[in-house]
Amino acid sequence: MPELRKDPLVGRWVIIATERARRPGTFVDPQANIFDPQIKCPFCDDNHKKIIFSIKNEKMRASQRDWLIRVVPNLNSILKIEESFNRRGNGLYDVFSGYGAHEVVIETSEHIANMADLDLEQIRLVIETYKARFKDLEKDPNLQCVLAYKNYGWAAGARRIGHSRSQIMASPVNPLLVQEKLIGAKRYFDYHERCIYCDVIEQERKLGTRIVVETEHFIALAPFAARFPFELWMLPKKHHCDFADGIVGLEADLAKILKDILLRFKIGLDDPAYNYVLQTAPFRREEDRGRFKTIREDYHWHMELMPRLTRVAGFEKGTGFYICPIPPEQAAEFLRTVGVKESQMIAD
Repeated sequence: MPELRKDPLVGRWVIIATERARRPGTFVDPQANIFDPQIKCPFCDDNHKKIIFSIKNEKMRASQRDWLIRVVPNLNSILKIEESFNRRGNGLYDVFSGYGAHEVVIETSEHIANMADLDLEQIRLVIETYKARFKDLEKDPNLQCVLAYKNYGWAAGARRIGHSRSQIMASPVNPLLVQEKLIGAKRYFDYHERCIYCDVIEQERKLGTRIVVETEHFIALAPFAARFPFELWMLPKKHHCDFADGIVGLEADLAKILKDILLRFKIGLDDPAYNYVLQTAPFRREEDRGRFKTIREDYHWHMELMPRLTRVAGFEKGTGFYICPIPPEQAAEFLRTVGVKESQMIAD
C-alpha cells in the first residue's frame, strides 16, 4: 500500500509507492552509465593552465605522475571568481552578477572512473582537499555558501568520461534547498532545544531498521522520508555545524564509511550512476551574528548520497512531491546484506 511520509526537517511530503516499482520504464537502464573510451580525458592532462590546489606524489614511481590530487577551475563554470561582485535591484527583482567559485577536484591521477575503486588513503586525500578548499573560500567576504558534490555517471549529470572527480561550488547567496534546511533545523531547535540531526541519529540507532553501516565516528542510514530508492544520509556522530572544522581528526573514518557505501552501491545495485552532496553551514561574518545566532547548536554537517535509479516525471515536477518506489527500510536491509570484502576495502 502507498504511504505518505513527512520529512521532519523541511516538512516535505514523500510518497512511498511500492506499486510504482512494477511500472515499465521506471528504472534507469544501468547500461546508460557506460563510459566512452573514445573521449580524450581532460582530467589525465598534466598541462592544466591553472591549478588552484594540488597534493604532490612524494613517493612517485617511474610510471606515475607527480601529483595525487588537483583542483582546477571548471571550464564551464556556472559562477566565476573573476566576475565583479555586484548586487542590484530591477524593480521587484533582485539580481546578482555571476560571482562565485566553481572548481573541479580531480580525485586521482589514474584513469579510474568510480570513487569506490580508489584506495582508502586516496579518498582520505579527497576529504582533506575539500577541507582545505572550504577554508580557503571562506576567506572571501562575498561568498556565503559552499558545498562539494559528485555526479558519477550519465544519469547523474556527468559527461561520459571515466575519471573520478567531484566539484566544489561557492555562491554569494544560500540556495533554496540549503535555506530550507537551515530554517527547519532552527525551527526544531527553537522548540526542542536540541539538534534535529542528533535526534535522528539517536532514534535511528534505537530502531536499527534504516541503518546500513556504522563506524566509530559516522553512521549511514536511509532517511525516513527518502526521496529516491536507496538514498542515504551519512552523518558524524559528534555534533558540529561546519565540515571543515568538524572533520579534523576524522578524515580516515569518513573515507572508510564512504568507500564502504559506494562499494555497496557498485556491487549491490550494478554500478549505478549516483550523486553525493556534502552539506555544511554557511560562512558567518560579524554582520551575520544575529541571523545565525544558534547555528552552532542547531545545524549538523552531513552528506547525502543518491543512486540515480529512477526518473523524475511530470507529477513530481508539478507538485514537489517525490515518489520513492522502495521503502527505506527495505533499501537499508538490502544494502546491509551486500557483501563488501575486507580486501576490497584495503586494495590499492
